[in-house]
Amino acid sequence: MFYVIAFINIINFILFRIDKRKAVKHQRRIPESTLLSFTFLGGTLGALLGMIVFRHKISKRNFLIKFGFIVLIQAAFIYLYGKYS
Repeated sequence: MFYVIAFINIINFILFRIDKRKAVKHQRRIPESTLLSFTFLGGTLGALLGMIVFRHKISKRNFLIKFGFIVLIQAAFIYLYGKYS
């Protein structure tokens, strides 16, 4: 399971880099739904690092709200998994 999560985080970090590069070059971007889907699937750390390192999506309030909601869902899942396992 560790390797799967690590792989998803690396992919998500790379996706944030690619999307930032495309944004700077005014090219077609990676959809937010794709970025958020990888985040939801376990790529939260990769997304957070991508946001900080590449200064990408940090001023987009709508994206940050969705990102925060995903983090809350994941935290609740981890809490409930730990409580009932």
